[in-house]
Order: sequence, then structure tokens, then C-alpha cells
Amino acid sequence: MQFKPHSIEAKRSDPREMPAYGLAEAAHYLRIPIATLRSWVRGRYYPTERGRQFFKPVIELPDPKLVSLSFVNLVEAHVLDAIRREHNIPLPKVRTALDYVKRHFDSQHPLADHEFQTDGAALLLSRFEKLIAVSEAGQLAMKEMLAAHLRRVEHDAKGLAARLYPFTRKREADEPKIIVIDPWVSFGRPTIAGTGIATAIVAERYKAGESVDELAHDYDCQRGHVEEAVRCELALAA
Repeated sequence: MQFKPHSIEAKRSDPREMPAYGLAEAAHYLRIPIATLRSWVRGRYYPTERGRQFFKPVIELPDPKLVSLSFVNLVEAHVLDAIRREHNIPLPKVRTALDYVKRHFDSQHPLADHEFQTDGAALLLSRFEKLIAVSEAGQLAMKEMLAAHLRRVEHDAKGLAARLYPFTRKREADEPKIIVIDPWVSFGRPTIAGTGIATAIVAERYKAGESVDELAHDYDCQRGHVEEAVRCELALAA
């Protein structure tokens, strides 16, 4: 089964497709260097023997005039980061591999489709292995990293990305899903999973002097969940 690209009307009404996250904000939530994310969504110039050339973005923003990512873009960058995390693959090769995958999926955002988790993931890894020289251990590390990232994306009944549980620690495979980004909850801002409590509100109260224990009592949630909410926001505020 293949997914058809969203219609223009569907995009206008689907909060997942709307520009909602500034570049710095998205980079923070995804724990991706802002320069790397900027290259993915805005492209970059690179030197060649014939002079400076421009490489087009690998992630298509909903509005090319705005440097703002949609929720779908967040998911795409989250999945793509699994590849970049283990190997410093040049951007042209990243784009070549993604274009190869897109040709095999009838989808504008294959990295955010449920189908990608099966044949698509294997296809992308296969393409990367052909483009770069990696050891057997390197291939295994890449596959494990990709699997860990994919487990943090939930899809709806149509196979489209619906929720993202961003990493808040060290990208460990068994890292708990405590913070969630849901485009239908709190305007797509991170919340404590299952509560709808915005991490930004928790962090603001913590910065104002309230203790973790006090906040856990007020919100009727575990102490560790409050700590994750604070961890999610404070670096961004700084």
C-alpha cells in the first residue's frame, strides 16, 4: 500500500502541515545542531572547482518564505537525524538517498509515513550503504539508531505521523516516552504525555522558584515527569 500526497485543501486544515516551529525551537526540541537543521530545510552553498554551488534543501518547508517547520517536518528531521547521528554523511549524499526513497513512495513526506517503518527504512539504509563506506559495525549502529528513532513516532489510522516523543536525554534505545509533541494538543508544543500539561508552563514555575516536588503534587504526576518537562525547556530558554 502506498500513501497519496495530501491535497492542498487537506494541508490547509491539517495542523501537522502548518508552519509552527522556528528553526532554533525545532533544533532544541530535536537535539539537532541548528546549523545542521538549517542546511536540511534551507539548503546550503558548497565550494567546487567550478565555484560555489547551491544544494537544495532535503526537507520541504510548508512555506518557503518562512523559516518555520511543520510537525511533519519535525518528524522528518527526527528520522533523518538517526542517519546523521552515526555518520557525518555529506548533504548531497543525504539528498540523493532521500530522493531515491521518494521515487519508491507515492508520498511527499515518506520519512513521516507509517509505511517507511517497514520497507522504506530498509530502502533508505540500503541506499546509504551504497553511497558511503561503512563497516559492518557501523551499519549495525546506524540500523539500531534508526529503529530507536522510529519507535518514538506514532501514526494515525491512515499511517500519517500523529505524535512525536522527542529524546530528552542521550538518545538511548530504552529512553522513556515522557514528553510528547502532538499537533492537536497545546498548539503542538511539548507536553507531559497523557496529561496535556505544557512543559513550558512547568519550566516557568520551576524558574520562578517552585520545587520539583511542589510541581509534581500540583499536577498530580511523578517527580521524574516534572524533571523531564524542565529539562525539555530550560536549555531553550537559556
